[in-house]
Amino acid sequence: MTKPPLPYPQAFQFQPKKRYRVDIPVAHLPTQTPISLPVTIIHGREPGAILWLSAAIHGDEINGVEIIRQVVQRIQPQQLRGTLIAVPVVNVFGFIEQNRYLPDRRDLNRCFPGSANGSLTSRLAHLFMREIVTRSTHGIDLHTASDHRVNLPQIRANLEDPETYRCAKAFGAPVMLHSTTRDGSLREAAGKRGIPILLYEAGEAMRFDLESIRIGVEGIMRVMTVLEMCSPIALTPPPQPLECRQSKWVRAARSGILRLDVKLGERVDQKQVLGTISDAFGDKSVRVRATVGGVVIGFTQNPLVNQGDGILHLAVIVEN
Repeated sequence: MTKPPLPYPQAFQFQPKKRYRVDIPVAHLPTQTPISLPVTIIHGREPGAILWLSAAIHGDEINGVEIIRQVVQRIQPQQLRGTLIAVPVVNVFGFIEQNRYLPDRRDLNRCFPGSANGSLTSRLAHLFMREIVTRSTHGIDLHTASDHRVNLPQIRANLEDPETYRCAKAFGAPVMLHSTTRDGSLREAAGKRGIPILLYEAGEAMRFDLESIRIGVEGIMRVMTVLEMCSPIALTPPPQPLECRQSKWVRAARSGILRLDVKLGERVDQKQVLGTISDAFGDKSVRVRATVGGVVIGFTQNPLVNQGDGILHLAVIVEN
């Protein structure tokens, strides 16, 4: 493995067939211990697309860390066209603490594009935009569900953009969901700069899910293939992705103990019974029904629910 002989600004310069491991300074802890953003940069044999991979924007979402590790291990600079910029842990603070947020309790994915003079979270967002996003032509951001929830492997993206759609289709996740961007998200900030970006959601916080990881690794390799960054690789052909334009949360009509009767990826019909919510003795219970027809792409794993809680997420299927 090539040692990182250059400071990080120089490592971004094109040096054919080189691999660099660099640390971009972020901040210091109160103990004055420096915190850095770990980045692997792989320059191929000739210029081409510049793809960034990022994970752990939420510090407890670790599936993407393993996905990026496996992808980076597969890529050889001599066989690569273009550049791969891999950032497995964006929220270093949250990752260390096994926490979704940063020390200032802000959500990094609501603070982009950030500010050089703002809060700690805003400064990290600004640094990531300046050093990673603005150097790239494409991006893939890896996530899991939030705590106590689990997600079916899925791509969320602006499917109305032709280049983004092409990459989403190539990724081969079970579901492609057209999704509008949220204010302050990395996807919104990159999109405003004209950079096609995919958001991969799969699994749950603080857990490795082997199937989600496999789909993520193979999906990234397929995207790199359509971007002509690498030669076609023998991979298991993915099933035809289900393309959806809308999603809906099914919410708890009352508080109680939830028992779901459906699984991730299961197709359900409108008004179908999905489970029940009852009190601790089972004396009173209500059925949970699907408000629309669709595919189950996520649900809560905490059986204790309050009235109004989002308990199950459906990708809406529109019948022709």
